[in-house]
Amino acid sequence: MKVVYMGTPDFAVGALERIIEAGHEVVLVVTQPDKPKGRGKEMQMTPVKKCALEHNIPVFQPVKIKEAEAVAYLRTFEADIFVVAAFGQILSSEILHMPKFGCVNIHASLLPMYRGAAPIQAVIINKEKETGVTIMQMDEGLDTGDMLMKEIIPIEKDETGESLHDKLSELGAKMIVEALIAIENGTITATPQGDGETCYASMLKKEMGCIDWEKSADDIEHLVRGLYPWPGTYTFLNGKMLKICAVAFSDEKTTGEPGEICTVTKDNFVVNTGDGTLEVRELQPEGKKRMTVHDFLLGNKLEPGVRLGAKYGK
Repeated sequence: MKVVYMGTPDFAVGALERIIEAGHEVVLVVTQPDKPKGRGKEMQMTPVKKCALEHNIPVFQPVKIKEAEAVAYLRTFEADIFVVAAFGQILSSEILHMPKFGCVNIHASLLPMYRGAAPIQAVIINKEKETGVTIMQMDEGLDTGDMLMKEIIPIEKDETGESLHDKLSELGAKMIVEALIAIENGTITATPQGDGETCYASMLKKEMGCIDWEKSADDIEHLVRGLYPWPGTYTFLNGKMLKICAVAFSDEKTTGEPGEICTVTKDNFVVNTGDGTLEVRELQPEGKKRMTVHDFLLGNKLEPGVRLGAKYGK
């Protein structure tokens, strides 16, 4: 089939690669505009754009894909189908109905649960036991279209946002190739999502990672894993931001206040929460690289009784 592919981040690269390998003619890749990044503010291409250029596929980067000029440009490619994966812009009704087979989306959740921008992180934070990928026929709603294909995978006990992202990206790439064959052959069945239970996974923001030590150790541990590597979780030590990169449950029982450090060894320190304690294993001080607690303690004095959090140590 003639495919227009729309995607932006790393999650969408695998599917593009697999569609090309399967022999489909990708006539255009649509991705978000390049953005400045780093201290030098150099313009950086999106991962999907890099992949497209490696395969000599034309790239289109509209600021607003709904504008008349962008819509008219898309129409010139006369594609059979538009495949969308984490593109980052909402498509108009005109675009949705433009290709012969419409627009299909690779969504990283088991719809109708976890519609929205950040389902991968949300399922870990919310302590779900399983998740998966849904191939969906797009409509005017936000992730509300008919489901064409769905596959489930378990969420491991040590799963992070990063590891689950990679698993779902690979699964989505496999599924979209299977879906395109079925769509072209007319053998796929569309299933409405219906009006049953659903929830929304809102876009990630840095402030979501601020640790509230009054929450339980279980809640905080899931937050740390879910938001790794971005936006990450953080607290404050002596008025400076301290990113918390890896934690583990501790058996230590204390009567200290939430956020209070109760034990310090040469390799780790243990923090009280609203229910239970957590051992901090890896962290990143403000302005420095990620490191083990052992390395951090070589250059920083930390004692029991110090309290972490924005309210303390300023």
